Amino acid sequence: MKEGELGKVYQDGELVVRQGEVGNCMYVIQAGEVEIFREEDGKAVRLRIAGPNEFFGEMALVENDVRSASVRSIGESRILHIDKRTFMRRVHEDPSLAYRIMESLSHEIRRLAAELGELRAHSS
Repeated sequence: MKEGELGKVYQDGELVVRQGEVGNCMYVIQAGEVEIFREEDGKAVRLRIAGPNEFFGEMALVENDVRSASVRSIGESRILHIDKRTFMRRVHEDPSLAYRIMESLSHEIRRLAAELGELRAHSS
């Protein structure tokens, strides 16, 4: 990592978060890619790949629950951790940030709903 850069560097295959752990921050990918996956019946089921400027773990800022998925680095990645206090301060400074996150979550819900519809259609 170059001096002055924010975020933590993760190596290929390194876990960023583990499903089932209590979360207290969200993450923004600054460089590289991560795989977001669920562990089901001892197998890793890929949910999606995320890259630069995408975020994950945001549910930990609004819910007091455990992580619903695990995330690991694909190759080297640099990821910024944002705790709730920092997030709230940034939203106060720039309210459009909250809108952009809601927009992203809305897209993800639509994607998941479409995927669920396809699964139901194939199982009929």
